[in-house]
Amino acid sequence: MRFFPSKLTLASVFIASTAINSVAILPVLAQTTPSIVVASTTSTEQSGLFAHMLPEFKKAMGIDVKVVALGTGQALDMGRRGDADVLFVHDQVAEEKMVADGFVVKRFPVMYNDFVLIGPAADPAKAKGNDIVEALKKLAATNAAFVSRGDKSGTHAAELRFWKMADPTAATPTTGSGYKSCGCGMGPALNMASSTGAYVLADRGTWLSFKNRGDLKVLVEGDKRLFNQYGVMLVNPAKHPQTKVAEGQKFVDWVVSPAGQANIASYKIGGEQLFFPNALK
Repeated sequence: MRFFPSKLTLASVFIASTAINSVAILPVLAQTTPSIVVASTTSTEQSGLFAHMLPEFKKAMGIDVKVVALGTGQALDMGRRGDADVLFVHDQVAEEKMVADGFVVKRFPVMYNDFVLIGPAADPAKAKGNDIVEALKKLAATNAAFVSRGDKSGTHAAELRFWKMADPTAATPTTGSGYKSCGCGMGPALNMASSTGAYVLADRGTWLSFKNRGDLKVLVEGDKRLFNQYGVMLVNPAKHPQTKVAEGQKFVDWVVSPAGQANIASYKIGGEQLFFPNALK
């Protein structure tokens, strides 16, 4: 006797099959978390600021952030190419040129700290003090070992400005045999200085988070010329239509908001504040 399925049985099979298929495709249909790319400096990454900040941003806005940590010059290049949605950097002159050239929508100040001259505790060049230009003159006069980041970062740009102030006639500070360019981030530059007993210009945030200090110490600080301002900018969708404007603007708005500024101020190492928010001033 041949079995012929009833209409009810066929309907049950169809419903069961449809349910199985629906379950199978649910993961495909599930919405993914929106995300943006932020090109930033090695100092904000290596100091631990982003590890402190981004969980709070995601909690507030539901957006993932992929940070690409480079020297400021390279981060700005990412913005020019449209390879990032937001830039978080610290070379105000270069940032303002990005605005003028139309690569970013607007520049917002976010926070500041300062640069410090680090060197061996023995200070063979007798550079210690509160005048960065006089200190560099002493380094040049004694041909002291000096590690430069040499990576077109904001710190490197500041260093070159200070060397130019120390000797306006010099085409480049690399004429002295003690000057070594590593083409590297702040952490590796500090490691090189620690292992070779050299001087190095660093941002205070990375210095405070740096563990491999050896006998290095802060020798020059307090000079108003060592002021280090950070800015944040949305990449201009008129230049790069793929820019995630809504999500990127939410990041910009949050870091300059009272909540974002409070988060930045709350980041401390050993009780010492690394960055000082000034977007609301």
